[in-house]
Amino acid sequence: MEEAIKHLKKDKDLVKIIKEFPAPVLKKGTKYFSALVRSIIYQQLSGKSAQSIENKFLSLFPKKVVKESLVLALKDEDFKKAGISPQKMKYLRDLALKFTDGTVNPKGFSKMSDKSITLHLVSVKGVGVWTTHMFLMFTLNRLDVLPTGDLGIQKGFKILFKMKNLPDEKKMNKLSEKWKPYRTVACLYLWKLADRYK
Repeated sequence: MEEAIKHLKKDKDLVKIIKEFPAPVLKKGTKYFSALVRSIIYQQLSGKSAQSIENKFLSLFPKKVVKESLVLALKDEDFKKAGISPQKMKYLRDLALKFTDGTVNPKGFSKMSDKSITLHLVSVKGVGVWTTHMFLMFTLNRLDVLPTGDLGIQKGFKILFKMKNLPDEKKMNKLSEKWKPYRTVACLYLWKLADRYK
């Protein structure tokens, strides 16, 4: 992390933000399936309601540990009781099925590029580019991810570069070129910046 921050401090715009906030921390995750389950539950929901649904869903499992076989064994009614929508129920079952039959094989992730992992995961219903970006950043700790579809990141760019409107993907890619190969770390600062101006 020190090396990343040292590199990012070379940017005259970003250095001001780096000095204002404490250094971010990235904790590597090892439970790939449960990380993706969580990201599906959290899609298009506010943090509080998503957390409540996640807690209810986890309580369906022994010791609150989500396993593929246990998800596949759940009845429609179980999902409903936990507050999982019918659409997300399909997504979670598809995820469990693809982990079980080997369509998604997390053992190879350490040797795969970010792009390959993204292509691999979007084969699962309900897993889009945003979900894979979050997985790459917060579970695999890949250091050069730029989630251009994330509203918080777009807002961070807008504030940092004093823009009138939210930037598009092309603009964000161009402006973040100098942050490579540590765009994940830059994004952690952009989220903090966006949160401050909520």
